[in-house]
Amino acid sequence: MFEHVPNHARRFFLGRAEPAGTIRYSTLQRRWDNVLAIWNNTFEEDAGLEKLVRLLLALSQFIFPGAYIRHLFWRKGAAYQELAIEFYVLLKTVLPVVLLWQGWEQNTWAYALVVWFLLETVLYIPTMIFASDALSSPRSYRRTKLLVFINYLEVVFAFALFHMEGQYFNTLLSHWTDSLYISFVVTSTIGFGEFYPVTGYGKLIICLQSLFYLSYLALFISFMGQGPASGGYFGKLSGSGPSAMGVDRAGGPNP
Repeated sequence: MFEHVPNHARRFFLGRAEPAGTIRYSTLQRRWDNVLAIWNNTFEEDAGLEKLVRLLLALSQFIFPGAYIRHLFWRKGAAYQELAIEFYVLLKTVLPVVLLWQGWEQNTWAYALVVWFLLETVLYIPTMIFASDALSSPRSYRRTKLLVFINYLEVVFAFALFHMEGQYFNTLLSHWTDSLYISFVVTSTIGFGEFYPVTGYGKLIICLQSLFYLSYLALFISFMGQGPASGGYFGKLSGSGPSAMGVDRAGGPNP
């Protein structure tokens, strides 16, 4: 029985093996090809502000860890890339909660790391929707939807850390669960109760979180509505978009 454990673990984490002879491409090269495809209008006829936004979204992938984590495993194949990204996404989601639990919200480096991860998450989903001309599709659409939900939790937990560090409410947040509660209240749009912001900075942070949430909700609906029959990132699930160029899948929201 024990001799089959490694095979079972491999099947659980990696699924079925890739077909023999699958062509693999460098993750960083693929993302640069995506920038060039947008610049040269290879798949889309855009210009002006639309093109500028799409170029900035595509270029933003180079300043965050997600692309480089994928790049470390591109020779191993898409299954290894996706597994690495799943661990990375879970790490980003859990990190703010751990910092709150340990009372480290005042640590400058930890705070900056959460902000950096949050920016990656906020920019990744619109990049996949609006600026993924030359990126191949994920292996599983259901997996992508699951990661989108985990990304939402990351945003909630990150702002909980900001609230605890800021202490800009009418009542002192004495326990880390207070900030989590407030963050979920803001994103659920049910209205303030015993806690509400009283400083200008606090009101700006609440507005920013509300803006992120509403934008995220709109993108999530767009993401769900597009489905596998649309072009770009999702089109290659059904073959309606630009043809996939081998393995190095985008791997679902981050990232």
